Amino acid sequence: MYPVTIAGPRVILREFEPDDLDPSMAVVGDDAVTRTLSFDSRTRDEQAARLADDIARARSEPRSDYYLAIVAREGDAPEAPAEAGTPAGGPLIGFVRLGLLAHRAGELGYALRRDRWGQGYAHEAARLMLDFTFTTVGLHRVQAACGPDNERSRALLERIGFRCEGRIRDHVFTNGAWRDSLLYSLLEHEWRGWKA
Repeated sequence: MYPVTIAGPRVILREFEPDDLDPSMAVVGDDAVTRTLSFDSRTRDEQAARLADDIARARSEPRSDYYLAIVAREGDAPEAPAEAGTPAGGPLIGFVRLGLLAHRAGELGYALRRDRWGQGYAHEAARLMLDFTFTTVGLHRVQAACGPDNERSRALLERIGFRCEGRIRDHVFTNGAWRDSLLYSLLEHEWRGWKA
């Protein structure tokens, strides 16, 4: 299914566009952000190639993932300066991704630019994506992994109903070292019960 747009009270999730390259660097090019992600910071050239691949992959049938830009709605966080090339809907502040796995399962990931941390944007984006996941895509299980020291992400996952299943040792190699992850999961009936 393409294109996907999901609107919430404060954010809109939408497909990536070529104009998102420079704004996306505040996420994928910031070491403070990527230290908690599964990849190292990217250069502008690396991100340009990755973004082109992401845009092309979104149009494939069947889709292998839903990798969507998180944009702040116009008028939200008025202290944030307008950015050149900002598409309708406001500035790009991060991304949320649902990777599709076998057997009606998926994996959730998300990241925000550093100046938008702690303002509820990731919480709203994750909830919107989960509602889309279970209602529209029809998945049964969603998992998410985060570093044991990523207290904000752990708290967010638990707040929206995920349960910790355990620790995955040496799960990702980033910033020159292996890192463990905590694996969380959420089942469709749990989401429906939690959301009610």
